[in-house]
Amino acid sequence: MSVALCLRGAEVLTRGGIARRDLNIAGGVVTEAPQSRAVDLSGFLVLPGIVDAHGDGFERHLAPRRGAMKDLGQGLVAAEAELAANGITTAVLAQFYSWEGGMRGPDFAARVFAALDAVRKRLDTALLAQLRFETPMLEDYAAMTEMVARFAIPYVVFNDHLPHDALDKGKRPPRLTGQALRIGRNPEKHLEMMQALHARRGEVPAALEGLARTLKARGVRLGSHDDRTGAARARWHAMGVGLAEFPETQEAAEAAREQGDGVVLGAPNVVRGGSHNGNASAVDLVAMGLCDALASDYHYPSLRRAAFLLADAGLCDLAAAWALVSAGPARLLGLGDRGVLAPGKRADLVVIEAQNRDICATLAGGRITFLRGPAAERFLG
Repeated sequence: MSVALCLRGAEVLTRGGIARRDLNIAGGVVTEAPQSRAVDLSGFLVLPGIVDAHGDGFERHLAPRRGAMKDLGQGLVAAEAELAANGITTAVLAQFYSWEGGMRGPDFAARVFAALDAVRKRLDTALLAQLRFETPMLEDYAAMTEMVARFAIPYVVFNDHLPHDALDKGKRPPRLTGQALRIGRNPEKHLEMMQALHARRGEVPAALEGLARTLKARGVRLGSHDDRTGAARARWHAMGVGLAEFPETQEAAEAAREQGDGVVLGAPNVVRGGSHNGNASAVDLVAMGLCDALASDYHYPSLRRAAFLLADAGLCDLAAAWALVSAGPARLLGLGDRGVLAPGKRADLVVIEAQNRDICATLAGGRITFLRGPAAERFLG
């Protein structure tokens, strides 16, 4: 049940900036109508709930050890608890559909999406499905399209993780044996499959244009992943692929911005102070205005930390930094009902202790999804 409360005495971030003011919520939304029950939140920040545009941290809950988790629904319930503890009120779960098999294979993807459909009504955090499709899988284009329709998946991102350079040179790709054995596949058969996909790479561009056209006509949001060049981003743009996830270079990010496409960067990249594999620094790209949203990627706590780090570094004020994890991703995902604390918008919010910046409460649609520490005493007192 959603709560009806007046949150009083906190520093609240609204469209007008951060100021001490009352925030009233009722019926799952922010309201201008004063509420009779008040909670004193002096000493706290009240910020819009975090919208995570891309994250795969939920995988740890689905299979903490290989084969250990059979009930994927319970894993998603556990994942929601982690999301809420990190102030996330809307999360895009990025699930692979890949030649890599195992937890990234098509069969497992179908199980994840079916489990998500089964548990979604029991959860308060908004969990959205994203399908990450490996474009060299030409024989799977029809099956993937059917999966998107069957589970009403709103967001598809195109990847290509085949080690084309090694395969071009006739070399055995690194980590191949371990990757194959981990999913129970014969390493030589695994190599043969990769070589067969690589051999047909020339057919991919034309097939991909048709696939993108089909998905776009059905209202599916499309993104590309790990763009390296402006030319590559221009090709995606021409196909109606309007989101650039984790561009690896400044050139690719600039091309996306020039074309009016959205740019999603990794919050862990900000927290680390740079990419773990030598790509463009997210901090630098944010400073250049080449970022619309930060995403958790593989680490949910990084979203809150990244926003405060950007503000502390003086790259922007807290309102602008927090917009990168709330209003910005909500806009890119077409979620106009959230991302800001304004009358009529969803009561998605996070309560943060101002002094130590610990998350103490999270509300999604006016429902309490996380509550601890001194904020719990205020809410329950």
